[in-house]
Amino acid sequence: MKINDVIKKSFLEGFDTDISTTKIMITLIITAIIGIYIYIVYKYKSKSSFYSKDFNNVLALLPVVTGAIVLAMQSSIVISLGMVGALSIVRFRNAVKNSLDLLFLFWSISIGIICGAGLYEIGLLLSLVVTILLLILDIVPIKKHSLLLIINSKNIEIEKELTPILKKLTSSYIIKSRSIHDKNIDLIIEIRSKRDIELLKECNKLKDILNVSLMSHDGEERL
Repeated sequence: MKINDVIKKSFLEGFDTDISTTKIMITLIITAIIGIYIYIVYKYKSKSSFYSKDFNNVLALLPVVTGAIVLAMQSSIVISLGMVGALSIVRFRNAVKNSLDLLFLFWSISIGIICGAGLYEIGLLLSLVVTILLLILDIVPIKKHSLLLIINSKNIEIEKELTPILKKLTSSYIIKSRSIHDKNIDLIIEIRSKRDIELLKECNKLKDILNVSLMSHDGEERL
């Protein structure tokens, strides 16, 4: 037997041209169950942020679709090459708004690939480990993020009056920006404080203050 025939035979043996209906049903059912599980976990994790039901529906269905693609690619070299060519020209333009969404996307796709390859135990174990890690990381306390204190005043010397308040009610502060227009001044101060409301009230008591607001770095206002 020629070496070309050996390579061709070993390559073609990697494809299962006779995939049973039972295997297909088992794969699709298991991927659907894990997809629903991912749906529930994502809904729980997103309860305090911007929740997108459409995105969550995609997470639940993606393992089933990916698993079916992997099964089809195992059955025929023609389908395999055709699928690679088709997927190579698909361009996804939706931006991932949250880093955690990226984790769920990879989790969902990997479940489809793993279960499509028949490694159901790995898929179940992966889902269990990811869930445990998410719960553990939720418990770990994080340091409070810096806030932006935005001051609009008609007194360009307002910093002198603000300094004692900032020293008293913040653990640290840095003036990030000063902007003067006409006789008014705008200040942006990065602060760390656990007494947000008290700080706003004290700043607002100053007679030359026109407006005061406190914002996190993502633009979420703290009143």
